[in-house]
Amino acid sequence: MKKSLNQYKAVTYQNNQFKSFSLLLVTGMLLLTACSAPKVNDNLAAKALPKNFDITSKKAADSGTTFVPLQTATYFKDEKLEQLLNKATTQNPDYLIMEQRILIANSHLKAAKLALLPSLDFQADASGTRYGKYTMEGVGNFDTNFSQNITDKQRIATGMTPNFFLGGKVSWEADIWGKLSNRKKAARDRYFASQQGMRLLKTKLLGDIAELYYELVALDKQALIYKRNLDTQKHALDIVSAQRSVGKATELAVQQFNAQNNNILAEAEQLNLKIDQAEKALLTLLGEYGGKIERNTDFSSGYLKVLNQKISVDSIIHKRPDVSEAYFELRATNADAKAARAAFFPTVNLGGYVGMNSFSLATFFDSGSFAWQLLGGITAPIFNKGQIKQEFFTANRRQEISFLQYQNTITTAYNELSALLHRTEAFENVLKYKSKEIEHLEIAVNVSNDLYLSGYANYLEIINAQKNKLQAELDFVDIQLKNANAQILLYKALGGGM
Repeated sequence: MKKSLNQYKAVTYQNNQFKSFSLLLVTGMLLLTACSAPKVNDNLAAKALPKNFDITSKKAADSGTTFVPLQTATYFKDEKLEQLLNKATTQNPDYLIMEQRILIANSHLKAAKLALLPSLDFQADASGTRYGKYTMEGVGNFDTNFSQNITDKQRIATGMTPNFFLGGKVSWEADIWGKLSNRKKAARDRYFASQQGMRLLKTKLLGDIAELYYELVALDKQALIYKRNLDTQKHALDIVSAQRSVGKATELAVQQFNAQNNNILAEAEQLNLKIDQAEKALLTLLGEYGGKIERNTDFSSGYLKVLNQKISVDSIIHKRPDVSEAYFELRATNADAKAARAAFFPTVNLGGYVGMNSFSLATFFDSGSFAWQLLGGITAPIFNKGQIKQEFFTANRRQEISFLQYQNTITTAYNELSALLHRTEAFENVLKYKSKEIEHLEIAVNVSNDLYLSGYANYLEIINAQKNKLQAELDFVDIQLKNANAQILLYKALGGGM
């Protein structure tokens, strides 16, 4: 009896030693993998932005009005343009494709969230196996049937042994190191990035449509200028023709005016071709096959109200869709790097099953066929041919690339907006001077006609005066168009409208 007690104590001691060794081994594996795992660079920080833009005008800098996000309708102030913009968001193929990509990003986010939960499967299996006569299973089943400890229901069919299972199986990976949660963060930030990409695409699309729309307005204004100047030229031709009939003008003067008229007709015809091409390009953006674009006769915009606000750097730059998209992509790559780092640590998996399991249909639903199992396992990477290190290295480098892209986006956004503020201010002065030039040339044309009739000017002075006036009016419209395009660029640079 004493010997048996000593043997029991020895076995118990050995079991305790084995448990302690196993615990020590697992702890050592955890510490080993934790020490060998590289670190993720969390200290990436963009250069500090200036507090204000270096604009020369004090109007916006001294204004006490805080910048309000743009409203597309109030910025462009053109109902017909607004109708085109609304139509583009429902018909433009690129915009609709981006909507589908956002739905895909949302589905990735949902899948990443569900990855944190256990997986539960319902399973129904039926199989039949003929074991070899000289196998452990075959000998065991044969021998079991001769046992006195089993009932008739427990006898095994040895010709072909069936196996039936009906129940549920569950498995779960414990997210101890944050691998799954970081994947969820990456999916979430990419979903946010896709939303900002949608904003960016919408802003670009609306800007392209507004650019073509304003081009059509400018071409219409130039066509009207050609028409007015052609009427003026015809009036001058009538005067010269009448002068020739009484011997006060030569045939040379008449032919010069005829040549000038035909030059205006040729340029007006080319202008009509540009109008048709601009309309077709705009219809393509709208996703339509053909038709006419309704438009106003002049430029209209509320950009001056925007410039009268206090435009601070922080209120603009970080709210732009391109900067926001780059920021969320940077966060996503950081989460990717953390998830890749978590792969260096052991993986803990838990699972089990519960259901009915039997080798006989007759006993399948007996209470004795009820079976269950609990599983637990830990897997630590030791040697996998450098694959984990390579994946972490790649994820870390992608994070560095995303950071550089984010920094570049911020720098571009600041300098772009600063340049546009200067440009918009300059165009105001150019338009003012050009408008005065046209007023003087209008007077010059009238004076040249009077002087010609009085004999104090020749026909060449009339032609030059009218040509200069025509060119000045065309230049004025070109500058108006450039100013409108600058307003569109400003709209994009300010982050687009709501």
